[in-house]
Amino acid sequence: MNKYVLRGILGTSLGVVLCLLGLFLMKQELSIYKWMLVMGVVIFGIGFLTILYGLIRKIERRSILEDRKERKHEETG
Repeated sequence: MNKYVLRGILGTSLGVVLCLLGLFLMKQELSIYKWMLVMGVVIFGIGFLTILYGLIRKIERRSILEDRKERKHEETG
């Protein structure tokens, strides 16, 4: 796993925890629950997008390495 996937997993997990905390605060009838839910959704979204970015970056890196390998093979042979 690269650093972007790990950060994305961390962000997604933190977002879920904040959403659950917001739901708990809503049941306790505290007005701060709205901010917790908003922050949880935003952080979850950023984490999810970071996971997608990390996966796309990993695929792109593999294709670049394969392309370089093919070019090197064509030059030597």
